[in-house]
Amino acid sequence: MRRRRAARALQAVAFDTIGAGYGEAFPAKDGQLECGRRLLAALEPGARVLDVGCGTGEPTLPQLIAGGLRVTAVDLSDVMLTLARQSRSTGPIPAEFHRIDLYDLATERADRVWGAPSLGPAGHGSFAAVTAFFSLILLPQDEIPTVLGRLRELLRPGGLLALGMVEADLDHVPLPFLGTELRISGYLREDLERVLVAAGFAVEECSGHPYAPASTTLPPEEQLFLCCRRVG
Repeated sequence: MRRRRAARALQAVAFDTIGAGYGEAFPAKDGQLECGRRLLAALEPGARVLDVGCGTGEPTLPQLIAGGLRVTAVDLSDVMLTLARQSRSTGPIPAEFHRIDLYDLATERADRVWGAPSLGPAGHGSFAAVTAFFSLILLPQDEIPTVLGRLRELLRPGGLLALGMVEADLDHVPLPFLGTELRISGYLREDLERVLVAAGFAVEECSGHPYAPASTTLPPEEQLFLCCRRVG
């Protein structure tokens, strides 16, 4: 556990260094916006949405806030949270921001360590939807089912999960990323769907999007966007 927390702290430092460069390297986010449109069409005004690993906030925060949803955005990087707070988010309900390790969501550490009781056991069943766009790729494969189970606990029955992942058979592999090194995990889509079903989700839609980052130092990738629903 100590090694895991140390690794997560190093990831946060890496994203502090990357900062706004992340948005510059990945400017086009059509798949992410389409997931947001599905959520807006499915949810009632004022519904609570948890954005896990919000990064710079773009484009999900402005989209969902403008649509009248009550968004809570979390990240472990102080710099990313600062950028997210500065994003062009205007709407009837301002977003809430919390610094927290996504691995601690839905556990007592959310309150005891991070001062966010609404993201711990007290928040079980309180969110209508969760978005997690390319945040779970930073976890080893053996931790991803645990985190998915914790996100499920925070969702109300029938709650929605919008997930973005990279389609690749990778398990915490060190890769160069915008001047630093990150450990990245991915799945082939059939394997990812099996993981989601085992974690208590029904996969309602899965789409693949070939993506070429604007940065020439990053290789093209296949991005997966999945729209899921809590079962039970």
